[in-house]
Amino acid sequence: MSLALLFTRAQLGIDSPVVQVEVHLSGGLPSLSLVGMPETAVKESKDRVRSAILNSHYEFPAKRITINLAPADLPKEGGRYDLPIALGILMASGQIPEGSTDGCEFIGELGLSGDLQSVTGVLPTALQAARAGRNLVVPAINADEASLCREGTIYSAKSLTEVTRWLHKQNKLPEVEPVLHRTDQWQTSGDLSEVKGQAQARRALEIAAAGQHNLLFIGPPGTGKTMLASRLPGILPPMSDDEALVSASVASISHHSGDWQNRWGQRPFRAPHHTSSGVALVGGGGNPKPGEISLAHGGVLFLDELPEYSRKVLDVLREPLESGEIVISRASRSVTYPARFQLIAAMNPCPCGYHGDASGRCQCTPDQVRRYQGQTSGPLLDRIDLHVDVPPVSPALLQKAPPSESSEAVQARVMNARNQQLQRQGCVNAELQGEMRDQVCQLSEMDQLWLLDAIERLNLSARSYHRLLSVARTLADLASEEHISRVHLMEALGFRALDRYRMG
Repeated sequence: MSLALLFTRAQLGIDSPVVQVEVHLSGGLPSLSLVGMPETAVKESKDRVRSAILNSHYEFPAKRITINLAPADLPKEGGRYDLPIALGILMASGQIPEGSTDGCEFIGELGLSGDLQSVTGVLPTALQAARAGRNLVVPAINADEASLCREGTIYSAKSLTEVTRWLHKQNKLPEVEPVLHRTDQWQTSGDLSEVKGQAQARRALEIAAAGQHNLLFIGPPGTGKTMLASRLPGILPPMSDDEALVSASVASISHHSGDWQNRWGQRPFRAPHHTSSGVALVGGGGNPKPGEISLAHGGVLFLDELPEYSRKVLDVLREPLESGEIVISRASRSVTYPARFQLIAAMNPCPCGYHGDASGRCQCTPDQVRRYQGQTSGPLLDRIDLHVDVPPVSPALLQKAPPSESSEAVQARVMNARNQQLQRQGCVNAELQGEMRDQVCQLSEMDQLWLLDAIERLNLSARSYHRLLSVARTLADLASEEHISRVHLMEALGFRALDRYRMG
């Protein structure tokens, strides 16, 4: 047989489209041509494949070899095509049985010795192969990641020789056993009981978790803003299997390997440095890769020292905060990554951090304070529902502070409020829009007039008004009340600390 056809999969965002590997041998001077829009790493596979075949004690055919990776308009990158290319050459030259690869897909990078090296994006590939009804062969080093897929049949192999012997029916490849997804997975980010004092900030954290609202902590250095933010994943509801699969798929294509089984279902907590670029934050590059907002999908994105970030960098968050995804467009293609994250930010009230401190340590002028607080654009701050003061707590009060509630106790209330929202409107309160928001957040005539007057005094935008209603709805859900009352509106307005700073 001079023509062989095998199947593998490319990597396009968190999708994994099928790729046909066609290998044809013909007469003429020995050569190897690789077509089908391969990038540099794929073009170099011919040298890896040649050495792997020879070192696996097979013959590399001295013929004109043409390898086509179809579809031709789909960019191919990485070393994941090495294994199917090598098997295609061996099948076309009659060194492995014709038809032995039927019903299978193969991915894996080959070392010069013929050993299989790890590749990225194994989980999306396994999911798509299972849905297509084909078995999948992956490198043994990727078996843990592949085990997260509970569909289809997956085999692992350590070398090209193991795969060829399996195709000759001379041995059996180990079958990857799917892991049982744990439902009792606990966060490793610390417990809320470790936070002493800061009752209002803890309350804001609970509200943010219950309604999936974005949150901004404002306070001087050392008041526990970062500590509070890191406790948010532990009070969020457990991830569903679908959420966990998407989160794990993003990590899979981003070279974020690790203990896959123990990390399953843990909500991500990403805290990029304030010197991060826009590409690092939202993703991009020549071959678009996911950024921090996609790695935080299903979890928390924490931006400490918010005014220190470049304004242009922060403004790229505005669209993902609304849509829950990021579209990265290039001349040849566009890639869509999920980005449904919860934004938690922290900032000082002024450049020195001690504005309003009773000790008089702050030497910042009013202009410096205004410039500092104005570093972040209004449209972005409009998308942050809760602005909370985090004042300093004296060491004496810290020593006397009673034990705080645990994350588990707070999480129970959060889950109860979330369940009310899902049963009532099918989404969390932060995602309420249009007629659904008007229906769910109805106010009495007196409360409506009172709120409009408060909005006018604070000079808030229409978006801020809608977000205030969403926060008030969450407060009512936490209290298990059917309607929004004046007390919920007043508490929601109390979480607008930055507006009060600017008015002052």
